[in-house]
Amino acid sequence: MLQEVLKASDGTDVVDVFPFVAGAWGGVGPPLERTGPYLRRTVSRALTATAEEIDRALTRARAYAPEVATLAPAARADILEAASRNATAHRDGLARLLALELGKPLKDSRTEIDRVAATFAVCAAEARRIDGELLPVAGWPTGIGHTALTYRAPAGVALAITPFNAPANLLAHKLGASFAAGNTTLVKAPPQAPATSAAVVALLLDSGLPPQAVQLLYGYGDIGAALCAAEQVDVISFTGSAATGNAVARAAGAKRLALELGGNAATIVCEDADPAQAATVCARTGYSNSGQSCISVQRVYVHRSLYGDFLDAFTAVVDTLVVGDPLDDATDVGSMVDEGAAERVVQWAKEAAGLGAKVLRGGTRDGATAAPTIVADPPPHASVVVHEVFGALVAVMPYDDFDTVLDQCNSSRYGLQAGLFTHDITRILTAWRRLEVGGLIVNGSSNFRLDHVPFGGVKDSGFGREAPRWLIDDYTVVKTLVLRGLSVWGENRELPKEAL
Repeated sequence: MLQEVLKASDGTDVVDVFPFVAGAWGGVGPPLERTGPYLRRTVSRALTATAEEIDRALTRARAYAPEVATLAPAARADILEAASRNATAHRDGLARLLALELGKPLKDSRTEIDRVAATFAVCAAEARRIDGELLPVAGWPTGIGHTALTYRAPAGVALAITPFNAPANLLAHKLGASFAAGNTTLVKAPPQAPATSAAVVALLLDSGLPPQAVQLLYGYGDIGAALCAAEQVDVISFTGSAATGNAVARAAGAKRLALELGGNAATIVCEDADPAQAATVCARTGYSNSGQSCISVQRVYVHRSLYGDFLDAFTAVVDTLVVGDPLDDATDVGSMVDEGAAERVVQWAKEAAGLGAKVLRGGTRDGATAAPTIVADPPPHASVVVHEVFGALVAVMPYDDFDTVLDQCNSSRYGLQAGLFTHDITRILTAWRRLEVGGLIVNGSSNFRLDHVPFGGVKDSGFGREAPRWLIDDYTVVKTLVLRGLSVWGENRELPKEAL
């Protein structure tokens, strides 16, 4: 399947992909077509899951779970390492798929596939490290004479619901970590990236992933809701909007959940920072993937003493960004996911201008391609400050007091990640303690992520941490063994007197 998908994406034909259920590619549901946001034509087509296919996938996943769990961690790791190598080998073809389906520039798409390869390698390493504990039960009187141990067992059936903005890498995180933990996984692909999702699953299968370890289905929210509510599912990992995350939680009920939701990321530039360096980083990371990242630079708070210099430098860098064809290697900013998303950027910039802000650049679109937009000094109640833009727009605001700006950052209902430019260790530790976020990037913007460190948020940005080691915690259950009357610690409360 992988070779067929990549070959089809090389030309102008529509890339046809199919569900993968019960070890076979195929389906009978109605077509689900994806229009490429830059090309404005159908670029890929999948088949929406039918009720019968959903039932069959759930039944098979439950039946396969014990079998997949018996595969040794070393064998799982070998398969994931092979997948890492294969991702690198097919880097250009997979990147082209991302560019076609999502309008993501090739340079960013290649970076995402590099991250896929790295993520599979990290998942392999974590598979080799899954362990347990010898518990210190003899440290309490009731535990004397006994031994207790734990190990992490597979949860069983995992459901991975992936988003459109990084469909390859986030699928690698969810499916790679789930398989590393010993689960079988149901994948519900985003309707905006069916071919990319199929390619990643096919790549894993070509690398030795047992067919029993994955089922792939396509569709919209109703498909996801049916899967979330299914009794066969033990754990759900979802990445997407806060509203959809709430719907996932309601449908799932008492299941284990890892939710990585929206963001309204803030970056603070302190008075001891280099404004030109900070501006360059914020500009380069604020418009990558057209701002369609939950940690994309959205709000930048600059100390008033640097505000003018920062804005000048920021605008100068934005003016150098090449906007256009995502299949052109020179392009920095491609298309957003669809025209509605691009129109949101235009309307929110217009609203901010009406409230007194200055739109220094952008505020326009050509189809789904939004021009990189700079909004200077919007009021606190403007949509570009309050809500998640998830688009090619950055708001820049001055501040005077560090404590006050921390409160302004925390005013958002989101709390995923923040950036801080300073060399003052007191400010760094204060921000780390006080900012209501899951992660703080120092001397970098909010839009920086290492795939092997914990990533996730607080408040409406969700809970759980999406990196292989921490996802494996969610994908496994701790099982305890108590050896009553058998002790590795010793059984005596005190030494016998005759030993003295």
